[in-house]
Amino acid sequence: MMTLKQFAAGLESVPATISWYLADLGEARGKQDLFAAQSPQVLRVLREHALIESAVSSNRIEGVEIARERIGTVIFGTPVLKDRDEEAISGYRYALQLIHEHATENPISEELISKFHRMCSDEIWDAGHYKEKDGDIIQKYPDGRERVRFKTVTAVQTPEFMPQLIQLWQDCIRERWVHPLVALAGFNLDFLCIHPFRDGNGRVSRLLLLLQLYQLGYEVGRYISLERLIEQHKERYYETLEQSSQRWHEGQHDPWPYISYLLFILKTAYHEFEERVGQTASPRGAKADEVRRAISRQTGHFRILDLEKTCPGVGREWIRRILADMKERGEVAVQGRGPAARWRYVGGKGINTK
Repeated sequence: MMTLKQFAAGLESVPATISWYLADLGEARGKQDLFAAQSPQVLRVLREHALIESAVSSNRIEGVEIARERIGTVIFGTPVLKDRDEEAISGYRYALQLIHEHATENPISEELISKFHRMCSDEIWDAGHYKEKDGDIIQKYPDGRERVRFKTVTAVQTPEFMPQLIQLWQDCIRERWVHPLVALAGFNLDFLCIHPFRDGNGRVSRLLLLLQLYQLGYEVGRYISLERLIEQHKERYYETLEQSSQRWHEGQHDPWPYISYLLFILKTAYHEFEERVGQTASPRGAKADEVRRAISRQTGHFRILDLEKTCPGVGREWIRRILADMKERGEVAVQGRGPAARWRYVGGKGINTK
């Protein structure tokens, strides 16, 4: 809450890079409805992939992983879950669904934060409950050395700090002490510094980030996984979090490195969204060439689902027609039938791969 308290006291200035990010994101938000209305088919594919990537990446950042062949079943099926890692990823997926479908009906509250923690913590013994013991953030090195990266708020103080953080968030948005996206990033930083739970704080922070973005009208996370982008830039995530948490307890920290990082992630997501949806405007011939080039770049077995991910602007039936045509010409081979069929590129005949 120390970041939001800084904002309440008033800011002398905002770094120029932050202002540039905010201007770009305001423009991107203004165009998101236009892009989102272009192609229901591509949006459906993007939503499915974002759901998978978000559930997998957010957990993988915390060291929770499952077998690749189980991902689709765990996220979209109704399987018997094999272990706690699968339960954690499945729970995160349902938390994402709650956000996607009911964001405006769920204002930030302690009850909701505890619910998110229960959903993505495998209902462990302290799921949904604030930590009972103090726990610092420890960085471990490959050679076995350890260091305290940050001393979090004590267990005794946590029940006092959390309602204050939520009240400051509500006041900041209502009174507009700063731009809402800056307030959102400040809330995220404060939540991670409080570290209210024994485990799972990172996952809950990312769920809250997505929810607050939706409530502010920034819905790119519906189509592009913010968690995947955070994982791809994980080193910068930890670096800026450490920079901005120094002297946090005294309220004399510098929040801008971490705020800049989150705005960078959001801008990257919008750029990727516009780039992918923009492919739907391509003429049919260009789409066919795009699919053929994607096939020719495959180095091993692949599925139609892999091509849909690579070419989100192309429908499944169109991909199937191209594969059937290439099969007749001996350019691809296939094992199996239906969605599980495994294809392989075996050689080109007149395919332009440039």
